[in-house]
Amino acid sequence: MAQWTSAVGAGQLARLLGSQQDRPAGPGTRRPPAYRALADGIRLLVLEGRVPVAARLPAERELALALTVSRTTVAAAYEALRAEGFLESRRGAGSWTAVPAGNPLPARGLEPLPPEALGSVIDLGCAALPAPEPWLTRAVQGALEELPPYAHTHGDYPAGLPALRAMIAERYTARGIPTMPEQIMVTTGAMGAIDAICHLFGGRGERIAVESPSYANILQLMREAGARLVPVAMAEGLTGWDVDRWRQVLRDAAPRIAYVVADFHNPTGALADDDQRRRLVDAARSAGTVLVADETMSELWLEDDVEMPRPVCAFDPAGSTVVTVGSASKAFWAGMRIGWVRAAPDVIRSLVAARAYADLGTPVLEQLAVHWLFSTGGWEQAVSVRRDQARQNRDELVAAVRRELPGWEFEVPRGGLTLWVRTGGLSGSRLAEAGERVGVRVPSGPRFGVDGAFEGYVRLPFTVGGAVAEEAAVRLAAAARLVENGGAGSGEAPRTFVA
Repeated sequence: MAQWTSAVGAGQLARLLGSQQDRPAGPGTRRPPAYRALADGIRLLVLEGRVPVAARLPAERELALALTVSRTTVAAAYEALRAEGFLESRRGAGSWTAVPAGNPLPARGLEPLPPEALGSVIDLGCAALPAPEPWLTRAVQGALEELPPYAHTHGDYPAGLPALRAMIAERYTARGIPTMPEQIMVTTGAMGAIDAICHLFGGRGERIAVESPSYANILQLMREAGARLVPVAMAEGLTGWDVDRWRQVLRDAAPRIAYVVADFHNPTGALADDDQRRRLVDAARSAGTVLVADETMSELWLEDDVEMPRPVCAFDPAGSTVVTVGSASKAFWAGMRIGWVRAAPDVIRSLVAARAYADLGTPVLEQLAVHWLFSTGGWEQAVSVRRDQARQNRDELVAAVRRELPGWEFEVPRGGLTLWVRTGGLSGSRLAEAGERVGVRVPSGPRFGVDGAFEGYVRLPFTVGGAVAEEAAVRLAAAARLVENGGAGSGEAPRTFVA
């Protein structure tokens, strides 16, 4: 059986190689041989995630014609990549991209730090803001007032509290997506929702198409469920999806599920437009793929003139293709572990039936708190404050990084909570290691890719601002110097920093 899960055509690979900017050589530096330049270009595309891991490369003759080079040059480049661990081949199956053995995904970077560590380490690993007050306290107080009738029941509501299901359905209907409560299941956060969906549709060994890069915790959840991840490279910058590439992967790999974040994508911040959403839904429907749309960032636009596209499920009126996931955790507070699924009623019934063997239901008090927020207008007020806080943090973090690390490259997203940063050729994994030594915690790019892609990136969330953002950038610059010096130096102990 072939080990590749997608394919890159000769013309496509030639265009990707052509888009790489040549870096000027220093004085006295000789240009590398043609085969070496080609091998380095392909290796960089893999490390940046623009060519997925486990993607079948074109035959030597095809690529030579597309690049107008000799077949010998391509053969030598492929051989160099095989020797370095970036290419695997088998007679009759072709050659496919890989990453070298011994380069596991970094194990740390996204788990929240314990509170006692926050005085000396700046945590840029978790893309979550502190609780919005006074709305959290008011919501809990309102929930306590509504609790007594529920306390006289068994407390297990596998589909969620009827009142909250109805409220979530009303909110979709108000967005122009007619929805019944029977189309909603309340879950323990978005992670609980996606876990349930993966177990229903994507048994062990099933293929799941994912954006490349994508949300690291979801990728890990899918790996642990035994899924075979099929990465699909994002379009350049903040332009959203490359739908032609998606259509090809859905047709060739025939994944059972595809997982996408259309609204202020995590980690890049990209916002897919209406046309991209419509075309992707059409492609998924044609391929028989269930399209899971993660809307957890959909209310976090940070500019007043942002025109939000229609929800992905708006382009699936029959409800046969798109399953939508929402959550209170990003827009309101990560400690509010309330998520939900919107899908066809028969899908919801299947999810609810399977829940009897999982967690039985979501905590009642938290559901009542979210219902209070939705029904009183407290949600809109809290999320508005959230946007202001995230916008200010974003602008201050961007200014600090540009000042301290002018060689790092990124585009400033107009929403969401994360900045996807190219680190000027430095290893993201080594930056994460060095950051721990100087008191700043940052997740490396490979956490957001499949099998080690995006080594030249880190993700910076908009969770700190002001003096803390400035100090974070200073410490990142110190980490970068350690990496540039090959890890030399004592790694000065971090100062205690009080926000």
